[in-house]
Amino acid sequence: MRQYGLSAAIVFALFLAAPASATADTVLNVGKANATSDAIIPVNVGDELGIFKKHGLALKIQDFGGGSKMAQALAAGSIDIGDGAGTEMAFVAKGAPMMTICESTAPAPFLGIGVPWDSAIKTLDDLKGKRIGVSSPGSFSEWSGHVLARKKGWGENGVTTIAIGGGAAPTLAAFKTHQVDASIGSASQFLALEKTKEGRLLTTVASYEGNVASGALFASNDLIAKNPDAVRAFLAAWIETVAYMRAHKDETVKIESKITNFDEDVMSREYDLVIGMYVKDCRFDAESLATLKSSFVELKLLDKEPDMAKLYTEAYLPK
Repeated sequence: MRQYGLSAAIVFALFLAAPASATADTVLNVGKANATSDAIIPVNVGDELGIFKKHGLALKIQDFGGGSKMAQALAAGSIDIGDGAGTEMAFVAKGAPMMTICESTAPAPFLGIGVPWDSAIKTLDDLKGKRIGVSSPGSFSEWSGHVLARKKGWGENGVTTIAIGGGAAPTLAAFKTHQVDASIGSASQFLALEKTKEGRLLTTVASYEGNVASGALFASNDLIAKNPDAVRAFLAAWIETVAYMRAHKDETVKIESKITNFDEDVMSREYDLVIGMYVKDCRFDAESLATLKSSFVELKLLDKEPDMAKLYTEAYLPK
C-alpha cells in the first residue's frame, strides 16, 4: 500500500507540474494569409517539430490567397485560428467575429524593395519619382511605397505605385518589360533573383517603417467562447516555436526551405534579415498600434481611426 501511495503521489505531482494545454488531440483549423511569408510560417515550423502536438493540438493548416480571404474564412467558421498581418485587425473593427490574440512580428524585414539586376538605382533616395510595383491597390506593399515617399519628404505622389500582382513571376516580368523601376515584395524572391542576376534586394521596408505589427494571430469568437484553453495552448506553442527558431538557425532554415521552395542559402540569408522581428511574448507594442491606427484610414480599410484597445486581447497569453 505504501508503495502504491508513493507512486500515485508522484504521478499526481507530475500532473500538477505539467504545462497547461488544451485537451489532448484538440483539432484546430488554422488559416494562413500567405503560404510562405516569414511572419506566418512559424505555424508550419512548430507543426513540423511537433511543438503544437506537445501542447495537445492537432493542426489542419490551410493557405489562403490574402488576409481578406483568411478573415472571411474566420467569419464563416471554417477556420479557428488566423495567421496573418496586423492590417487584418481592421476586420475586427468592422465587426467580424474574431479577435486579435498576438502580435507575432513587429517590423517587416521580410518585405523588401527590389530592383532589376542592372538598375542604376543604388539607394532609397534614387527611388524618388520612380514607378514601384506592388501586389494590389490598398495592399500593405502599396502602403509601404507611400510611407517611403512620406518619410523621405517627397509627398504622397513622390513615387507611383503600380499593381502588378504578388510573387516572383509577375515581378520578374514587370522588370523585363520595364513596367516598373522597382518592386515591393518578398525579400526572399529578390535574394533568389540575385542568384540568376535578374534582380537584387535594395533594402527591406523595415529600414524606414519601424514597428507595424507586420504579423498577427487571430482567433474566432466561437473558439474563444467554447474552448479558451485551446487558444492558450496555441499561443504557448507559438511562443515556444519562435524561441526554438531563434536558437536553431540550421534546423529552421531546412524546414523553411521545404515550405518556400527557395534554396537553403537564400533562406539562410533571409533568416539573418528577419529573425529579430519576432515578438518573443506576443504582446502588442505602442508603436505598432499607433502605426496601424493611421494605416487603416490611409489604406481605406476604415473610414476613421478605431479604438485599438477594442481590437486585441492579451488575456490568453502565458502568465
